[in-house]
Amino acid sequence: MRPMTAPAEALMDVRGLTKYFPTGSSFRLGGERQFIHAVDDVSFTLCRGKILALVGESGSGKSTIARVLARLHPATAGEAIFHERNALTLRGHDLLSYRGQVQMVFQDPFGSLNPVKSIGHHLERPIRIRRQTGGRDETRNKIYELLRTVGLTPPEEVANKLPHELSGGQRQRVALARALAVNPEIILADEPISMLDVSIRMGILNLLGQLRDEHGVSYLYITHDLASARYLADDTLVLYAGQIMEAAPSEDLMSEPLHPYTRLLLASVPDPRKSLEKRRVEVRGEIPTIVNPKPGCRFAGRCPKVTDVCRNQSPGLLEPRPGHHVRCHLYDPALATNPCAG
Repeated sequence: MRPMTAPAEALMDVRGLTKYFPTGSSFRLGGERQFIHAVDDVSFTLCRGKILALVGESGSGKSTIARVLARLHPATAGEAIFHERNALTLRGHDLLSYRGQVQMVFQDPFGSLNPVKSIGHHLERPIRIRRQTGGRDETRNKIYELLRTVGLTPPEEVANKLPHELSGGQRQRVALARALAVNPEIILADEPISMLDVSIRMGILNLLGQLRDEHGVSYLYITHDLASARYLADDTLVLYAGQIMEAAPSEDLMSEPLHPYTRLLLASVPDPRKSLEKRRVEVRGEIPTIVNPKPGCRFAGRCPKVTDVCRNQSPGLLEPRPGHHVRCHLYDPALATNPCAG
């Protein structure tokens, strides 16, 4: 079952995306080669002009999904249908065109810029590669326009600065300007605020929303922060150990979570309105191995509502509410009464 229904304005339709990494060149255990199941049969739809959040802890597979869609890693299986073609098999000029339409903004604003090149140089290169302007004056004006768009003024001064002369938030704005330089349809934003000071994170989130509204850009927003996903994203997917645990419109998922893992994540978000005792969450067990994982729910070892069927059978995605999907045996009508209700 698909985690979300593909609407008419679907821009990218990801189907059964899978990415395995070998643990070694020839290591085998019991005759079976070992693979890290980083992403396992993930499907979702990114709509035009919308923001879709992928939320999860480290090792959930969320960044790997972005890197596969950016064509930085080859997929093991699956499709990403973009303009009626599978983006994961494009080659040559078609791949070059795709990379212009789908841009990635990385987590580290410090390492994504060349320290000895000016900000203007970083923006000039994609403009010239895409041949969007004619002469030098037109290129310079385009650079200034991009800097104004992301709130870096006066652009004439910023363009001549080196990366170390800017703050972390300003560097992340430069990264966004560089992505916008080729007029992309999709931006894959991989933890764009996680390395920034708390005081400037809201400014970057507001900028992402502004660029969506003014330029029609769609985002795949990668984060471990449910609060920012709720603030920014239209829909949210919760990932754990390479699989989707829950998928729903962001407000529905945050206000009425179904999966025990989503509830755990939400309970761990600081809330000054609640006492420490009320915020305490039962967390037990260990994070499962994703090297040739055994059958059963991958969250079973940490789940407070685990049953025997959870340990032995892998659950599928169910839809207990319209548009709200969850990978959990507790919502399977064929099994016992739902103990998670209420």
